[in-house]
Amino acid sequence: MSSTETTIEKAAPAAAGEPGRAPRPKRPFLPAPVLNLAALAAGLGIWALLARAGVQALPGPVAVGKRAAELIADGTLVVDALASLRRVLVGFALGTLLAVPVGFLMGWYPVARGLLEPYIQFFRTVPPLAMIPLAIVLMGIGEVPKIFVIFLAAFLSSVVAAFQGVVGVDRTLIDAARVLGARDGTVFLKVVVPASAPFILVGMRIGLGSAWGTLVAAELIAAQEGLGFRMQSAQLYYDLPTIFVGLITIGLLGLLMDRLLLLAERRLTRWQETR
Repeated sequence: MSSTETTIEKAAPAAAGEPGRAPRPKRPFLPAPVLNLAALAAGLGIWALLARAGVQALPGPVAVGKRAAELIADGTLVVDALASLRRVLVGFALGTLLAVPVGFLMGWYPVARGLLEPYIQFFRTVPPLAMIPLAIVLMGIGEVPKIFVIFLAAFLSSVVAAFQGVVGVDRTLIDAARVLGARDGTVFLKVVVPASAPFILVGMRIGLGSAWGTLVAAELIAAQEGLGFRMQSAQLYYDLPTIFVGLITIGLLGLLMDRLLLLAERRLTRWQETR
């Protein structure tokens, strides 16, 4: 074989891409933080233009910022934010803690799946907000019905993700572990749980969004403080800046919690290939 042919054969895999090696992801033209800031600036600019044009008496960023400063100065915003955050955290934590074992049971044991899946699918079609009247009748008007509605929203969003994570585990991995002598408990802890972790964390992020999305309606139940309560009170007086302050605060708190979950997801699933 000539030296030219040898050189061509060596260069061919490099040109075609070596098998088994994933192509390197393309780097973005600009770093993500720069793109985020550009999107934020564009959004504020469009908002300011719409407010200046007088669209439906829309308050501008400056008016909303002034109202936020007033609510922070008198402590109202801090008290409301802490009250709402407490309800979301408790409801979300309880919903997730129950959703993960229920999802594992449904995915690992066919009998449990047959018994529980009809109820899960049934209640998934019923909006958690539709449970508010029943929650008031059965649980009164204290904190319990508020947390229950948020818990229900988080649970129903997370349990399906945990279940899908278990049933989606590669069967080859389970069979290989059993061939090596691993028992069911070891297979579950060493293979199924790690492989299900990405699904569980995605389900938690979805459940967190559902919990925040249910908050405003949950605070309809005779609340005396909270972001949802403050927004509903402002609605009676057509206080649009206060409504915007509540909306932005909910969005910022939800975004912060979502970033924390995303950070945990990256740390716990480092083994997983990502783009």
